[in-house]
Amino acid sequence: MLRMGRRPTMSDIAQRVGVSRVAVSYALNGRPGVSEDLRRQIQDVAAELGFAVHRPAVAMHGASSDAVGLTLRRTSAAFSIEVFRRQLISGIQVELSARGFGLALQFVANAEEEIAVHRRWHAERRVDGVVLCDLQRDDPRVPAVLALDLPAVVVGGTGEIPGLANLWTDEAASAGKVVGYLASLGHRRVTRVSGPPDMLHTQARTDAIAATTRGTAMTVTVVAADYTGDAAAQATRRILSGKQRPTAIVYDSDVMALAGLGVAAEMGVRVPHEVSMLAWEDSPLCEVVHPALTVLRRNIADYGARAARLLLECVDGRPPRSVRYTNPTLAIRDSTAPAAA
Repeated sequence: MLRMGRRPTMSDIAQRVGVSRVAVSYALNGRPGVSEDLRRQIQDVAAELGFAVHRPAVAMHGASSDAVGLTLRRTSAAFSIEVFRRQLISGIQVELSARGFGLALQFVANAEEEIAVHRRWHAERRVDGVVLCDLQRDDPRVPAVLALDLPAVVVGGTGEIPGLANLWTDEAASAGKVVGYLASLGHRRVTRVSGPPDMLHTQARTDAIAATTRGTAMTVTVVAADYTGDAAAQATRRILSGKQRPTAIVYDSDVMALAGLGVAAEMGVRVPHEVSMLAWEDSPLCEVVHPALTVLRRNIADYGARAARLLLECVDGRPPRSVRYTNPTLAIRDSTAPAAA
């Protein structure tokens, strides 16, 4: 039963007929692969539900390819240890599979190469839409996909992005939890090892922390890194070798926090007795290391599934939506303690 006012989708038709979404797409777009009897049945149900094929998409892309594209500016080696991306893709794939879609994944070196891949996928009718990660200020990918009229969802953008679907997290709420917790432990001198500063969500996090600490006794120094363990290890070594160490270090990712924890052990700096450590993202490794890392926790697989659903709404011809994801929760473990004197 469709909710009042909701436009029917191919998935609704598939559920009613008892076939896959792929079969519905084939039948409605005139592609071979289904019997004429099944095609007529699907067309009848589509008419009954009031479903209309999204003509602009059909005109631009031809028949549906039943696939979504994802490009990542990561090496395959870096990706193999990055839990966040793997869990995100897992959630995307689960949702796509349930709708009869596949996922095309390609690693790229920069934005120009990423745009070239999108254009090739579009020209070859390889995908019906794309997922955009790690949006930057004045990101050239946004006008590129809009010019192609290619449905897209931004993962981790900030606020509304005209013409694109967007799933984002309220960094102000997350910053409030982190800052409030560390302040309650007496920490006043904190260093944050951040992701690349030109990424929108990195800047949003920086702004949120600054706003949260304004007028308080806490100072937060930002050291930029690139989400890799090597960069985080180098940053941590410099931080812990300084004349005035912070009493707490906050890392923007689990990989960086794990690397920082290893450096502290190498240098003989006791965590959390001499310095507390906290990660803005969680992974299973954060629980099994010693000491276990205090983290902000969210369901990344569900995050990916919701992003996929937003994109598929656009593929089905519905207008793009900007949706705030549920705020993370703070999981307090052994790597944080009252500030050292």
